[in-house]
Amino acid sequence: MRTFTPLAWMKFAKQIITKTAVVALATIAIFLASDVAISQSAAAYPFWAQQTAPETPREATGRIVCANCHLAEKPAEVEIPQAVLPDTVFEAVVKIPYDLDSQQVLADGSKGGLNVGAVLMLPEGFKIAPQDRIPEEMKEKMGSVFFQEYKEGDDNVVIVGPLPGDQYQEITFPVLSPNPKTDKGINFGKYAVHLGANRGRGQVYPTGELSNNNAYKASAAGTIAAITPQDAGGYEVEIDTADGTATDTIGAGAELIVSEGQQVAAGEVLTTNPNVGGFGQKDTEVVLQSPARIGGLMAFVGGIMICQILLVIKKKQVETVQAAEMNF
Repeated sequence: MRTFTPLAWMKFAKQIITKTAVVALATIAIFLASDVAISQSAAAYPFWAQQTAPETPREATGRIVCANCHLAEKPAEVEIPQAVLPDTVFEAVVKIPYDLDSQQVLADGSKGGLNVGAVLMLPEGFKIAPQDRIPEEMKEKMGSVFFQEYKEGDDNVVIVGPLPGDQYQEITFPVLSPNPKTDKGINFGKYAVHLGANRGRGQVYPTGELSNNNAYKASAAGTIAAITPQDAGGYEVEIDTADGTATDTIGAGAELIVSEGQQVAAGEVLTTNPNVGGFGQKDTEVVLQSPARIGGLMAFVGGIMICQILLVIKKKQVETVQAAEMNF
């Protein structure tokens, strides 16, 4: 059997330590990457939501109030780190995608580009970072966006907009995480984040009136007797019914798909749907990570390394003793 000299033992131990250290460093790197740095997407006037729901933009059902005026459903995304450390500035990137070639119907009936807006509900204690804490690179991504508190004193709920959609399909929010050491009301753990984002005009005003960004429908069944263009744009459609005449007002910018003499049913669509925008909502989570937990993990991995080295060395010692006994 083969015996080991002290020099051979040293070389062997060095190899074991090197391999174990590489494994440990890879483990720590994976942990940090996954738990700290991996990111988890009328006109667009978010402040109108403040008029209809002044206390909070999120209803008891979980729906953001913007959906009350922006009836069409569109995608929205928010990318934030899976976990953040206390008192650090990180990016929350809101994405509001849409076809840049789209043109919406404006209030006067003309066509124009889409605006975008968003409301971001951060966990308690999280807020927009002060200017002196925001890195220059992050400031460049932010552009000239102005962040406003949804409700005075609630700095964790932020609204932006309206912004030109062709420039701000991605909006970067510079967020400062709280420090439980200085704020005793904050604890380490997992917290919910809620996003509501829209692009384009809504279909309902806060007063409950319909905008001209809708498909108009017949108020009654009958025959279309007359279609009269209006000076300010739009039409008046007279429908002869069994009970008399019903008049429907069509807003400026709508395109009629019916003609005089045509039979229509109650609720039948009279115009095309000009809406190209819509509202999207996204819920996600962020972990306020304790540095002590990361230190504990590193200590645990270090302990595993030492145990592995000692076990391997002990195994080789036993093999050496067994080999020496067999040589006698």
